[in-house]
Amino acid sequence: MDRIRVKASATSANLGAGFDVLGLALDEPYDVIEVEPADRLAIKVIGVGSESIPLDPERNTAGLVAKEMGRDVLITIYSGIRPASGLGSSAAPAAGVAFAINELFSLGYTREELVPIAARGEVAAAGVAHADNVGPCLLGGLTIVCGGQAESLEMPEVGVVAIMPDVKVSTRVAREALPACIPLREMVQNVGKACMLVAGAAKKDPYLIGRSLADSFNEKYRSPLIKGYEGVKAGAMREGAYGVAISGSGPTMIALCPRDRAKAIEKAMRDEFLSYGISCESFVTRVGRGVKII
Repeated sequence: MDRIRVKASATSANLGAGFDVLGLALDEPYDVIEVEPADRLAIKVIGVGSESIPLDPERNTAGLVAKEMGRDVLITIYSGIRPASGLGSSAAPAAGVAFAINELFSLGYTREELVPIAARGEVAAAGVAHADNVGPCLLGGLTIVCGGQAESLEMPEVGVVAIMPDVKVSTRVAREALPACIPLREMVQNVGKACMLVAGAAKKDPYLIGRSLADSFNEKYRSPLIKGYEGVKAGAMREGAYGVAISGSGPTMIALCPRDRAKAIEKAMRDEFLSYGISCESFVTRVGRGVKII
């Protein structure tokens, strides 16, 4: 094999209380990533947000992963995920390149073993290695990450509505909005919510999952960065959403819902943002299955 081409999809991290621990793979949008052997490590980017994505391997998540894996390759990223959207735009290239290099050079890593390798690429975007996006991008479904370990659970069949308001929230700014310490009561509530969300996935209970998306940490401290957040969330719930959460560091908001209610929920969320004078993009998708060769 002299070249490989993979699909690496968007992801939604945190899911409320699961800060830096839980992540959900989406079926779309996605990046297409090509990797081939080269004399030196180089990166090309084409597509959505290409003008803002660094080509220097030291500042690019995919480049850091390739360096970590010790391979000189040409990486071509056909970007389909809007940068700074809260949908894992930096994780998709990192996870995609880790998977592609592993396959191209027959390195023999399992998907689970690739998670901490791909996570180190996130240093280029967030300043820290974190796996709550690269985990679901590699494994699919609902992913739980802790230290160097990652486990994936199959989700019940649900629709996913994502609303991307025209609001800029960088990962670094969103992390700075979080306190260094939180009250014990908040910590206990968040642990309980995160556990209930995992229980909901295990039981294939979308209502339990939806109720567990609300939290007292990520939502409490980051929702003020998203004008109209409360109204948009209320609009989705009125139309039958199971639950609503900030996707990653924002500003995208996601609603998990019955698939036959997805279009109505999408419209309600868009209309609420527009009532605040905020334009937005939106799409309806489903839970993804993880990076794959195409």
